Amino acid sequence: MASSLSVLLLLCLAASASAQLSPRFYGRSCPRALAIIRRGVTAAVRSERRMGASLLRLHFHDCFVQGCDASVLLSDTATFTGEQGAGPNAGSIRGMNVIDNIKAQVEAVCAQTVSCADILAVAARDSVVALGGPSWTVPLGRRDSTTASMSLANSDLPPPSFDIANLTANFAAKGLSVTDMVALSGAHTIGQAQCQNFRDRLYNETNIETAFATSLKANCPRPTGSGDSTLAPLDTTTPNAFDNVYYRNLMSQKGLLHSDQVLINDGRTAGLVRTYSSASTQLNRDFAAAMVKMGNISPLTGAQGQVRLSCSRVN
Repeated sequence: MASSLSVLLLLCLAASASAQLSPRFYGRSCPRALAIIRRGVTAAVRSERRMGASLLRLHFHDCFVQGCDASVLLSDTATFTGEQGAGPNAGSIRGMNVIDNIKAQVEAVCAQTVSCADILAVAARDSVVALGGPSWTVPLGRRDSTTASMSLANSDLPPPSFDIANLTANFAAKGLSVTDMVALSGAHTIGQAQCQNFRDRLYNETNIETAFATSLKANCPRPTGSGDSTLAPLDTTTPNAFDNVYYRNLMSQKGLLHSDQVLINDGRTAGLVRTYSSASTQLNRDFAAAMVKMGNISPLTGAQGQVRLSCSRVN
């Protein structure tokens, strides 16, 4: 009974925190904020198309580790260890400089008003739009954490080796459904992955199209340590456009990561893959809804946390 009451209390607290977020949160305190973020993201993506995927990934890696609180942006210091050195982030997480530049522009207009966590959430949306994907209304009002957790970054971010059971459990722990999971996986229609994250699939799995595998092996040799950081597009067909080709690739056994290809090989998710492969409108609708849900994972609101002056360090 006590356990049930504790769970109910946690759910109520989570719902209460999410309810405090509002798309109009900065309507009076910083009405120019969204335009500044959009301009900064658009310029960054125009300069480097890959940056759109990096900013989207940055928001995902933030929200899955102690909630959407910009903890991922905190840099290590002599007395503080952040999340950027964790396994899923080390050597691959990008875009912090873009967020820092946007934050500085926002601070110049509205001092200590707009949180880094909110900038991350809006930048993720604007990145998808800049690459031809759907838009959605971003609830705002998150505050920034004063802590970070390397251990949670190592345990809570799903690795490319996960199967459906692991993926489903991982997303469910964050309040996200199987539909959310498959839709959010569509983020892999943009961006790139390192050889060390798909080497095992190349050389040890059979559900991979032969010519596709052969082309990848040229720059990702079998020996560990050789070409580990070499990049390959997650969607080899349209790597810089947000579309539904990622799902078509899965149906042709051209998923780059193990955690991608398993989506079409399991009855719990294969139907959604087929739907999204032929219905981009449904994908866009489900992706947008899932991004809003993800952005509502355990936000700090009200008097919790702080609004950082610099996204890389606590005040």
